[in-house]
Amino acid sequence: MAIAHRAIGSGPHPVIVLHDWFGTSAGWGSVLDFLDRTAFTYAFLDCRGYGDRKYVPGRFDLPEIAGDVLALADQLGWERFSLVGHSMGGKAMQQVLVDAPHRVNRMVGLAPVPAGAYPMDDATHELFYGASTDPAKRRAIIDLVTGHRASPVWLDRMVRHSLDISREEAHAAYLASWQPLDLSEAVAEAAKRHSVPVRVVVGAYDLALTADLMRETWQRWYPQAEIVTIEGSGHYPMHETPVALATTVEEFLRA
Repeated sequence: MAIAHRAIGSGPHPVIVLHDWFGTSAGWGSVLDFLDRTAFTYAFLDCRGYGDRKYVPGRFDLPEIAGDVLALADQLGWERFSLVGHSMGGKAMQQVLVDAPHRVNRMVGLAPVPAGAYPMDDATHELFYGASTDPAKRRAIIDLVTGHRASPVWLDRMVRHSLDISREEAHAAYLASWQPLDLSEAVAEAAKRHSVPVRVVVGAYDLALTADLMRETWQRWYPQAEIVTIEGSGHYPMHETPVALATTVEEFLRA
């Protein structure tokens, strides 16, 4: 069965884009208006249980996302491609690197979850693991990672989108996959065998996935990784600072 995806552009550089825990291929805000469609072909993939693939059955874990990425690349005739991953999608794209390092050209992580297990204290664990069934907890997380700066209208809209476009059981299962999973040794080995240029983009107001955390994690496993901070943004630069995001992503992909 063909894998549904959202295609943008017709350029010679193929890019597969992976969304975050709360988003979908349709949740990228106005950044889509500023992408170079003559230089790149973007394929935005929905994880199973989300968006256009909301009712596709699955295990709802990172290895499954990686398998779907590779199957989509085969479907599109892309032997090699670059990856862009936001938050949870940033950890999922590292699973792709582990599974098929020879197929990955470049990786851009947007506020990406690092390869190691993501530590949580008791309060954070309760907040995150309760979010699949509690809209207020989803709102609190989105408010936290945008630095308590976003308008109530935008926060409510983000929560509503996340509830409407994902299945509750998929949302819960993905967290149970990405939070404890430790890919650090595997990605370090894959990066040694196949050196992949990496850029990590963080928002200055993201209170969870900070530049300091990226230096402690991503640059440990990818020593040549570049870390770029976007001022005026938190965890969702595709909504908060779309022009700056499109510019820094495509500048790196073109290099």
